[in-house]
Amino acid sequence: MDSLVSLIGDGFVMSAADTASARSVLVMKDDLDKIVHLDTRKLLSVSGEWGDAVQFTEFVQANVQLYQLRTGITLSTKGVAGFTRNELAKAIRKSPVAVNMLLAGYDDQAGPSLYYLDYLGTCHPMDYTAQGYASFFVLSTLDRHWHKGMTVDEATDLMRKCIAEIKVRFTINQPKFIVKVVDKDGVRTVDL
Repeated sequence: MDSLVSLIGDGFVMSAADTASARSVLVMKDDLDKIVHLDTRKLLSVSGEWGDAVQFTEFVQANVQLYQLRTGITLSTKGVAGFTRNELAKAIRKSPVAVNMLLAGYDDQAGPSLYYLDYLGTCHPMDYTAQGYASFFVLSTLDRHWHKGMTVDEATDLMRKCIAEIKVRFTINQPKFIVKVVDKDGVRTVDL
């Protein structure tokens, strides 16, 4: 029952996620941050079975940090996407994890980038995307209103439209969302 939405703007990536932890008819928590900081310029938004999600994101986060400690080099967003995709592909043959992700990052040479990853090991660069039930409702809004070179204010307005669409059309109540932006200055939280 997770909703994740991300989009690329002019020099940044904006990611939003609902903050509810629910199972069946119960809401266990309403302040869960589903957007994990992998390093100072990378965010991993995660949805799926929460045990798998926590275990897998901690595994990716630890390996990204281990790579930097061993080599002194920070992995690019594309490198993290490739590593994560490879681990998902390996897991599907041994012990599948029910996790879908959106990887957002900023690199000095490549600029902002966004990757769609799912539990089957699919990895695809995107300009905008959604995961979970949100994708049923917001992809058409993103198709209509997203354009290259969006400013932070334009992206914030578009994210507001997407969240409003989820609140109107989705039968399950998702009252709170957290929104984060990653750019050359790092990661920050944006108030809607």
